[in-house]
Amino acid sequence: MYILILLLVITFTLPILSKQVESNLEFFLFTVGMLAAITSGSLSKELFINIFQNKFMYVITCVVLIGGFMFKAISTHVEAALNYILKYIPLKLFIFLLIMIIGLISSVITAIIAALLLIEIVSILPISRKNKINVDIVACFSIGMGAVLTPIGEPLSTTVISKLDESFWYLLEQFGVYIIPGILILGLIGASFGIQEKAHEDKEEEIIIEETNAAIIIRAFKILIFIIALELLGEGFKPIIDTYVINLHTGYLYWFNMSSAVLDNATLAAAEVSNKMSQLQIKAVLMGLLISGGMMIPGNIPNIITAGKLKIQSREWIKLGVPLGLIIMLIYYVILFIL
Repeated sequence: MYILILLLVITFTLPILSKQVESNLEFFLFTVGMLAAITSGSLSKELFINIFQNKFMYVITCVVLIGGFMFKAISTHVEAALNYILKYIPLKLFIFLLIMIIGLISSVITAIIAALLLIEIVSILPISRKNKINVDIVACFSIGMGAVLTPIGEPLSTTVISKLDESFWYLLEQFGVYIIPGILILGLIGASFGIQEKAHEDKEEEIIIEETNAAIIIRAFKILIFIIALELLGEGFKPIIDTYVINLHTGYLYWFNMSSAVLDNATLAAAEVSNKMSQLQIKAVLMGLLISGGMMIPGNIPNIITAGKLKIQSREWIKLGVPLGLIIMLIYYVILFIL
């Protein structure tokens, strides 16, 4: 058990401390997942069969691959459309609408499509690299929260609906009152970074996306490795969840779910959510998972997709992602447990 705890700590810290690990994050997570699965005794032929029978894994990979080629083909038109729109809409208002709309529609078009669309727009915004990164991070928080409103938005929502045996609109009915205002506030936060300026003369200050066919294929392959890694991490760390997490008080469980910043939130939801829970318990568990998923790059697939293409480093993401996530976590804790 102590080895698993050590591996969990390594998963959180090493991408921050090592640039080499950071640049190969998917393969690092895959390696840690393998070690965790071996340590917990869960590594088996059956585990890999279950992983490779996960149809959603192939759907995500294909969407990223096809979406990459599609957006490469229309990128010039997207840039022209954006320049036209910004003639009539103030930049800050545009960013507010972007974050709000992309968060809300992610539950319909899926979090992956939303992330691919976000990349194309953010990369050509007339703001500095630093502000592009900040807008992207805030928007990924919005996607991570908004995608849960229907079962088709992301695996977490599908898992919860299945576990609770509820209707299609259950999550919107129960969580819309919390998530929709949150997305609006995220839009306001993101709009504050809409300061129109020229990028610094240093090329490192610019986000330049050089899309080649090879780059698109490699990115899709990395997403496949990332999903397999999440499955291995979830299964490998399951003894920790079963031993220390399941029986926690709801308030503590809410904060523990910050581990969703590096672990698969769908796996955690599958382990924690039960139809025997009260509505407050379910809300606390899911809100903790949804919010913390935006805090670090491995927390959500949209984070991985956008960070990889926009070349965002872990330190850069954490600089905004962690404090913003903690503030949002604290606000929702007050709403759920105190008010």
